[in-house]
Amino acid sequence: MSADDLKRQAAARALELVEPRMRLGLGTGSTAKHFVELLGERVRAGLEVTCVATSEATQAQALAAGIAMTTLDAMPELDLTVDGADELDGELRLIKGGGGALLREKIVAAASGRMVVIADDSKRVATLGRFPLPIEVVPFGLGATRLAIARVAAAAGCHGPLDLRRSGDTPFVTDGGHVILDASFGRIPDPPALASTLAGVPGVVEHGLFIGLATAAVLAGASGLIEMGKL
Repeated sequence: MSADDLKRQAAARALELVEPRMRLGLGTGSTAKHFVELLGERVRAGLEVTCVATSEATQAQALAAGIAMTTLDAMPELDLTVDGADELDGELRLIKGGGGALLREKIVAAASGRMVVIADDSKRVATLGRFPLPIEVVPFGLGATRLAIARVAAAAGCHGPLDLRRSGDTPFVTDGGHVILDASFGRIPDPPALASTLAGVPGVVEHGLFIGLATAAVLAGASGLIEMGKL
C-alpha cells in the first residue's frame, strides 16, 4: 500500500468523528487534502457542517467540494480540527509547517476544542527534529532575526543551519506575507523550552512546534491504524 493510500485511510478514520452541524477546522497538506475530499463527499450526500480553512489552498479546495466555509472572525470557536503533521512524538507534540501554513494552522488549532492529527506512521519519531523546524519570520531584519534564533536555539541545545525557504529563485512567501527559515536541528531535546524561547525573538511571527494542541492522532501503517490519545 502506498503512502498516499495510508494517508487516505487515516483521513477516513478521522471523518468518522465528524457529526452533523459541527464547526470544523480544515488542515493543510497532502494528508489533510484527503480529509477535505472525503468530507466533501459527505457534504454532497447531505451532511451539514461549517468549516474554517488553515490556508488559501485548503479554502479553494473546500469551496470547490461544496463545503460551507466561514472565518474565525464569524465563528471564533471550533469543535474539531483535523490536520496533518510533519512529525509527532509519543506525547503528541508536533512539527508542522512543511506546507508553509503553520501560522494559520496554529491559530485554528488553538480555537478548537479538539485537534486530531492524521498521518502515515512514518511521521512518528522518538525525538522531534529530524524534519526541519519551520520558523515564520517577517522579512525586515532577516539577518538579525536569523542570528537571534541561532543564539536562543543553541541555548536550548539545538544546532544546525537556518535556511531561507525558497520557491524557485525567490523566497517562499506565506499567506500572511512572511518568509520561513527552516531549522535543520536534527533533534530537539526539549521542545517546550525551544518553543518558549523562539516565541520571544523579535521578528519571529510563529514556529512549527505545536505543544499541547493535538488531543489525538490517527496513524496509518502497513499493519493498520494506530490511534494515539482520545479520539
